[in-house]
Amino acid sequence: MQVEVLIDEDGLKGAWFAATIIEPSGEDKYLIEYKTLRNDDDTEFLREVIAACNIRPCPPEIIVVDGFKVWDAVDAYYNEGWWVGVIAKVLINSNYEVSFIEYDEKTTFNLADLRPHQEWLNGKWVVP
Repeated sequence: MQVEVLIDEDGLKGAWFAATIIEPSGEDKYLIEYKTLRNDDDTEFLREVIAACNIRPCPPEIIVVDGFKVWDAVDAYYNEGWWVGVIAKVLINSNYEVSFIEYDEKTTFNLADLRPHQEWLNGKWVVP
């Protein structure tokens, strides 16, 4: 099953990473394999046991026709994962400055690396 996994470590808080559930591993835990993160010697994709509360289905694709506006909540694909931010500034050529409030940082992204932010609440996807 294809999912996204929340990593709750310093420097990665709030980022969701694509993964595959390999098998159950105890009560409310699963062995997963990341699709983009590799092991320390870079020989294979990283596998680890993750609590079910840090796993969600992959969000449905929402096609963005007219781009984003300032203050829109987005997920930005950065450092192999999806990070929650808000549009701080609309730039030219489908580029946007995204503010990551958790880290007090701003970075520029192209529309292709952004998606509308969605929350998985009570078994449903919700756009805030």
